[in-house]
Amino acid sequence: MHIDTLAPAEQRVLGCLIEKRLTTPEQYPLTLNSLRLACNQATNRDPVVSYDEDTVREAAQRLARYGLARLASGHSSRAVKYRHLAEEALGLEQPELALLAVLLLRGPQTPGELRARSERMVGWRALEDVERALQVLVERDYARRLERRPGQKEERYAQTLGEGAAVSGPGPAPESAGSPTAQAVAATATREAGAPGANATTVAAKDGPSAAAPDATRELEARLERLEARVAVIATLLQELTGEELTGA
Repeated sequence: MHIDTLAPAEQRVLGCLIEKRLTTPEQYPLTLNSLRLACNQATNRDPVVSYDEDTVREAAQRLARYGLARLASGHSSRAVKYRHLAEEALGLEQPELALLAVLLLRGPQTPGELRARSERMVGWRALEDVERALQVLVERDYARRLERRPGQKEERYAQTLGEGAAVSGPGPAPESAGSPTAQAVAATATREAGAPGANATTVAAKDGPSAAAPDATRELEARLERLEARVAVIATLLQELTGEELTGA
């Protein structure tokens, strides 16, 4: 089965259901309010949205008609709850589902970014495992490779389940996690870390506080998330290098 017509709200709801099942199973299935809060998170989401309950409920109901979700209220709970059926409907295993969820929630990304952002859902042993799972998604036509950006070493991947698959993304692509030295990546991250304040100040002076604050805040949050992803990738690479050295000794 292949669904390629999911609207943005349906993509967000499906991604949240997959993510929360793998990261907080004790709180799954999700109530309507929990699902709304998950959709509207300010972190690990791009773009950040502000859906109301009606939007989330209607999106979940449409997913149920597609066979991708269903109601799951227990006998001891009066609240309506939702769970996804992506394993059965799409025929995917947990690694592929985790990557698909991150693509649905954050747009096109490189394998290194996907590894860092799905680490809580899958205990990846190596980047090659991520690439194999991505290959499965590509072969099933649930994801596709995008052309490399200028100066970018890693390919990006986008989900193909619905609208906006090829254009939404996490903003300017960071340098590849496999750059020659960790110092070069850290230097780039440091330069970015200093940039948001200056940019925000310039915008605020030009357009006034009320116009600049929301855009500046979103820019700061997006940059912070990209820096966090870089740090996670660097830490993972350092652990792998240390392990290899110890094994060789």
